[in-house]
Amino acid sequence: MKQLRFASIGLRAKGFGLGLIVLAWAAAACAPAPATDKTPKAGAQMSRAVVDPYLKIQAALADDTMDGVKANAGAIATAATSLGAPAMKIDTTAVQLASASEIADARDKFGALSDAIDTYMTGLHLTPPEGVNVAFCPMVHKPWLQEGSAIANPYFGKDMLTCGSVR
Repeated sequence: MKQLRFASIGLRAKGFGLGLIVLAWAAAACAPAPATDKTPKAGAQMSRAVVDPYLKIQAALADDTMDGVKANAGAIATAATSLGAPAMKIDTTAVQLASASEIADARDKFGALSDAIDTYMTGLHLTPPEGVNVAFCPMVHKPWLQEGSAIANPYFGKDMLTCGSVR
């Protein structure tokens, strides 16, 4: 038992240096991806190549349908790759949404995509295109983009269509 105790003390002492390395790596992993020449400048509008198919998905889910969800999610993934490294999370979550086969799963994955787009826009200080608003659902604590100010909640569809608010 004493050997084990001494070994763990030695590991803790050595682990301190390792802990600093792990901490530095974790901090770097959480940092935003560096901007590239493809990254929009602060104050610019969010890319219509991402927003337009996204709005089609939002409208479909608000209408309780999966029509066009997979194809439009694929279009978002393709468009996100042209925005450079900072849009990688948008690409990843759009690909995941494209794999959804049931509406409940699509809504969950749409929430992840919405978070990724909201984080991207906020981080780069981008604005939504003209006529597009950011809305928020207090039930799932998720944002979404939509046209106009009349709430059309994609997370609950017709069951709670007007639940939420425009930010």
